[in-house]
Amino acid sequence: MKAVFQCAKCGKIADLSSWEQNFQEPCCPCGGLWKLDFSPPPFDLGCVDTNEWSLFRYRRFLPLPVGEDIWRSVTMGEGMTPIIPLDRDVSLKMDDYMPTLSFKDRGAAVLISHCRAIGIKEVVQDSSGNAGNSVAAYCARAGIRCRIFVPQGTSPKKISMIQAHGAQVEIIPGSRDHCAQVCREVVQRTGVYYASHVYNPFFYEGTKTYLYEVYEQLRRIPKSLFVPVGNGTLFLGIMKALEHFLASGLLSPGAFPQIFAVQSERCAPLLAAAEKNSPHPADIVPANTLAEGIAIGQPMRGEEILQYVYQFGVKVLPAPEDGILPARKALAEKGVFCEHTTAATYAAYLEYVKANGRLEDVLLPICGAGLKSEKEPTPSP
Repeated sequence: MKAVFQCAKCGKIADLSSWEQNFQEPCCPCGGLWKLDFSPPPFDLGCVDTNEWSLFRYRRFLPLPVGEDIWRSVTMGEGMTPIIPLDRDVSLKMDDYMPTLSFKDRGAAVLISHCRAIGIKEVVQDSSGNAGNSVAAYCARAGIRCRIFVPQGTSPKKISMIQAHGAQVEIIPGSRDHCAQVCREVVQRTGVYYASHVYNPFFYEGTKTYLYEVYEQLRRIPKSLFVPVGNGTLFLGIMKALEHFLASGLLSPGAFPQIFAVQSERCAPLLAAAEKNSPHPADIVPANTLAEGIAIGQPMRGEEILQYVYQFGVKVLPAPEDGILPARKALAEKGVFCEHTTAATYAAYLEYVKANGRLEDVLLPICGAGLKSEKEPTPSP
């Protein structure tokens, strides 16, 4: 089936070949966000290209141009990350093994392959660091000019990585949400292509490969999946993959895994909404948190995330701020040095089992490498 954009609010259809060449508006004129209307064939491991050692081994299930191999000039071997045991109950999907050391490479590889296919020469994007670094790297690979907007306070090492790929970095004072607004204003004023990991639905087509890999590696889906959620880039990809498995008959409703969506306790608009069964993210004032990757006070796809929460019984959990560093230390002592946001997910897991008892067959994503969020040591007096 040919992919088209469809507004999540009014249902308007926009053809990719004509409309998306000028991606000036991140939303439909009615204010709704664009979804990708794309029905992949039933998932079948027999359709996986086992000769390709990247996430593009699943290209039969991705909205790529038929008969074109543009992705081959963009891919850096992203995906196929290992799953390792942490203890008797928990396994870790090591997405910090990616080319730019975070899971965001999944979405960026597919999105920038699409940009290359339709002839885009320049993009902008806003990010707390990881997505910006990933988009910058894949743009460098594809020969696309890139400008990344990051909020003040973004980890210096992430900024250095973005700049190393030749991208221009704009550091914006204020919150992550304000940074996004500044970037969208630039898009609307200049008409430059908005390669947003939040607004552009091609990104989620890449992140859904996280679960394709899990299924191929384990030949099953674990009983419990923990996912950090700020803008929901990994969460939405996982839910799309699960819907694909349901439609393909590989997963029955009775065997649907328990999903745990983790938010920072200091920035939890979706948790506050879920506690009231509200369809809209709560209006909150974010506080400073070590979990910068999920410090999103106004998640633009919040209503879509909450629809999944209610439809599939997702539990939304807070990550205790004072548990992040101990959780990071505990993982490091078992050989896994991760970012603070990943540690927040593990902290939420530890808090949950402390209150509710043991969980078996749990999978957590290691979303980013620890050095990316490591602060420079403070000199001794």
